[in-house]
Amino acid sequence: MFFNGMGTQPWWLFFLGLYAGTQNFLAGGGTFITYPVLLGLGLDPVVATMTSMLGLYPNQIGSAWTSRSRAQGIPGVRLGQLVIISLLGGWFGAWLLVTTPSPLFKHIVPWLMIGATIIFVWGGAPRPRQTPAVSRVRSLKALGVQGLIATYGGYFTAGIGFLMLALLRINGQEPKTAIATKNVLGFVLGSASTLYFISHSHPRLDFAFWLATGSIFGAWTGRWLLDRLSNRFLKGYIFCLGSGLSAWLLYTQY
Repeated sequence: MFFNGMGTQPWWLFFLGLYAGTQNFLAGGGTFITYPVLLGLGLDPVVATMTSMLGLYPNQIGSAWTSRSRAQGIPGVRLGQLVIISLLGGWFGAWLLVTTPSPLFKHIVPWLMIGATIIFVWGGAPRPRQTPAVSRVRSLKALGVQGLIATYGGYFTAGIGFLMLALLRINGQEPKTAIATKNVLGFVLGSASTLYFISHSHPRLDFAFWLATGSIFGAWTGRWLLDRLSNRFLKGYIFCLGSGLSAWLLYTQY
């Protein structure tokens, strides 16, 4: 029987997936919603992580599909290059988690979130014209940072949306473009890590099914909102969301 008599109904997990999927599309952080709920339902932390990842993966597919036409590269780095580094990083991060599990990242996540939120809101300002040599170095740095974000995302998924948004914003993308690009890159690294994890773990498929069903609709809900919300509103929303999640993480971990 679903949910082992814990009083949780499938429709409740469906709406949880819908909300987390919508939030994932706009800013990321859906894992921060689903993971603690799954822990509260009695799942082991590792199983909860895998169930959450599997449940939100269809949302990544839908988000990437609806964002594909708006996604772009950054100055000096093509979108295809960002995709390749994200694929490699996601796979490597998943391998690291399976071979060398460690709680380290869980303790630095709040600080990463705070920094990423600040960068997103105040990033994207016009920059002085740079020489080709300086621009090339900056491009290589951006590509390397995305590789690190993807590796972290494959290892511990929570917060990668905020980190990618910060990177894209600081490299000049407008909020809506950054959101679309983040969705495509998140799908790529999520695909690599999810496929790797599925072969090495045993998620709760019943929970994941209802989360996945809701999260699919969340991708289209997020796209509908993105087309109707202003960049100013999105910046404010992501700032409030990032600040709130950072405060909650600091409270629960320290």
